[in-house]
Amino acid sequence: MKMCLETIRVTLARIDKPPAFMEVCGTHTMSAFRSGLRSILPSGISLLSGPGCPVCVTPSGYVEQAVALSENKDVIITTFGDLLRVPGQNGSLEKARARGGDIRVVYSPLDALALAKQETKREVVFLGVGFETTTPAIAGTIKLAEQNGITNFTVFPAHKTMPPAMTALLKDQDVRVDGFICPGHVSVIIGYDAYLPLSREYHIPCVVAGFEPEDMVAAIERLVLQVAENKAEVENVYSRSVTQEGNTAAQELMTDVFHPVDAVWRGLGMIPGSGLDIKENYADFDSRKKFGLGRDLSAAEPVGCKCGDILRGTRLPPDCVLFGKACTPENPVGACMVSSEGTCAAYFKYGRK
Repeated sequence: MKMCLETIRVTLARIDKPPAFMEVCGTHTMSAFRSGLRSILPSGISLLSGPGCPVCVTPSGYVEQAVALSENKDVIITTFGDLLRVPGQNGSLEKARARGGDIRVVYSPLDALALAKQETKREVVFLGVGFETTTPAIAGTIKLAEQNGITNFTVFPAHKTMPPAMTALLKDQDVRVDGFICPGHVSVIIGYDAYLPLSREYHIPCVVAGFEPEDMVAAIERLVLQVAENKAEVENVYSRSVTQEGNTAAQELMTDVFHPVDAVWRGLGMIPGSGLDIKENYADFDSRKKFGLGRDLSAAEPVGCKCGDILRGTRLPPDCVLFGKACTPENPVGACMVSSEGTCAAYFKYGRK
């Protein structure tokens, strides 16, 4: 790591303006804070946190529809734990559960499917939130439900894909990014070749990194060298887990069950082709169709909350007047304060010290 840091320091002297690099993965954001990485980097480098927290970018309109669905006594809502406390205009799923909604935290969509086998007289809805990392498992669960004739299990899809969001950031005139630290977990699935069109079209360096401080420093070293040499290439410093083509079996699962659609991201708005909806031949497992749920997921953010700007990398949590005052992990106003991968949560836990 010392050699990488020295290379970064020396190379920065060859760059006209201080570079800003964005880690688009929430796990990278948390790792950088927890390890103190920002404090050991040479001055002149800005690390920005992007839209890499899946529950953070899920629009509040989705939460509101899930809360409304939980009021149906014939429905059991199942979800990953992080989504439970994300606030919507009508409160969070956690508050809906306190009001009597049957909302259960599961660790896998297979847990939700097992519940559907037990609760045959009720509908079990799994809230399908996440990036390419979790989507293959959900696709496999839908196929398993079909194969076993389980008709009381559906998925409420809000799946998102990362490369279109990175493209949207580069099109945003308010966002200044000189390179991407590409997400490790997502890249295991999609492979590092997935970033080639982005790199070539926008002349932006991309480096796939793991989550240890050494991994991130190695990625920053490669980014700094690319900027100094006016290059825009895709590099992989996480070769122990990420390959060029990715996990093709997982990709085939996603392609079989889901198809790309335009999707709303908190803070980024509607991004073409960035979402995944359930294909027509698996429509029986689509909560939207079974319960007549709407597709307009956009909704107003809480007054004063800057979560959307923080997800775009144009604001930092301390720029928000609510941060650490009205908005805390115990009483989150915005989604960025809820998840362990949220930027505000990371700043609150580590960045204030």
